[in-house]
Formats: sequence, C-alpha cells, structure tokens
Amino acid sequence: MAETHVLFVEDDDVIREATTLALERDGFVVTAMPDGLSGLESFRADRPDIALLDVMVPGMDGVSLCRRIRDESTVPVIMLSARADSIDVVLGLEAGADDYVTKPFDGSVLVARIRAVLRRFGHAGGPNGGGSGSDGDPDGERGVLSFGDLEVDTEGMEVRKAGASVALTPTEMRLLLEFSSAPGTVLSRDRLLERVWDYDWGGDTRVVDVHVQRLRTKIGQDRIETVRGFGYKLKA
Repeated sequence: MAETHVLFVEDDDVIREATTLALERDGFVVTAMPDGLSGLESFRADRPDIALLDVMVPGMDGVSLCRRIRDESTVPVIMLSARADSIDVVLGLEAGADDYVTKPFDGSVLVARIRAVLRRFGHAGGPNGGGSGSDGDPDGERGVLSFGDLEVDTEGMEVRKAGASVALTPTEMRLLLEFSSAPGTVLSRDRLLERVWDYDWGGDTRVVDVHVQRLRTKIGQDRIETVRGFGYKLKA
C-alpha cells in the first residue's frame, strides 16, 4: 500500500516539529512548511494526498492557501485553528476546506480526522464509491438519479445540471449522494456528520451548514431545502 503524503503548513516551530513526528510515527510521509508561499510551492511540486493548513501563517494565510489549492485540485484539506468560535473556521470551510481541527489538539485526534477524510475521499473518488445505486431512478438508467434538471450519476460520480457538468469536491459529492439516496426526506445535521464526515460523535454542525451552502451554489439554491430545527432535504 502506498504511503500517504501529508503537506503540513504551520509557522510555529514547536507545533510543526512535534506534529510532524507524531504523523510520521503513524506511517504518514510529511512535508512541513513554515509559511503559505512555501506551502503552495510544495503542493504544486509534490501533489500530496492531503493538506493540513494552519489558518494564521505568514506570507499567505491558510484560508488564501486553501483557495489556491482548491482552484487547482480536489485534494482534501483540513484547516487548523486556534479558536473553535473563530470566524476563521467558517472562512476556511467556505474557501473549500473539508474539515477543521481546533488547536491545541491531541495527536491521536488529528490522525483520526485525517484517516476519516481520506476514507471519505477514497469512497467518493471512484466508480464504486458512495450512494445507494440506482434504486428509485425514474429514468431507468442504471446508476443515474434525476431531480428536475439535476442528474446524479452514482456510478460514474458525475453530476449534471441542465446537461452541463457540475464540478464537485469529494465531500460535496458525498453530501449530494446522501441527499439523493433519500429525496424528500429530512436529514439532520447529526446524521450528515455521521454519514458524510464519518463522525461517530457530535461534531460542529457549521461544517454541514457551510458545505450545504457550497453545494447549493453549484446545483441550485432552491434544490436543497432548509427545514428549520430539523435539518435539510433534497427536493424530489
């Protein structure tokens, strides 16, 4: 099995070195950079499997770096933030991050979150990933679900809106697959955290809310309905 390459961007020398050692002990190959500009250069040169980006790094902050990475790749990104209630968390998610971890963090927690994200991406990244197959496909075309002008190919992992291809990140694809497997059914934020983010414990529902909003901008603002106090549902 190929080793997982992690790009880690952190300006604090102690945190950078300690976290790098912890990740290497768990079998990851780590490239650690002290600022955003060197992090971007490393990303382009090495094409890592996942990026860990501290929000507050010099040269180019983590949010801006995340945007640059997202412009070029769907590689998973986890943001590291010193404050759980910081607006930086939401900004990072809006920039395209898939998850975040609050500092200070336990090494085992970080490793668990990395592995959860990688499982999620592996699951959504190929023709056998995610979804519930062709059950309920009104068109009878195997693996393709239709909702108005929205088509979700659950085998080819492709989405089309009015015939035009829609580019989704693996996390957005997993979220859409979860909705499309139960159209018209209200899905709670906790269920989405468990099924999409692989959390078996209560997490921060801002992750869900921001990703739903990002998905709406791509497939149509009115396609996913908010059911206040309960969650979200895909309009059939």
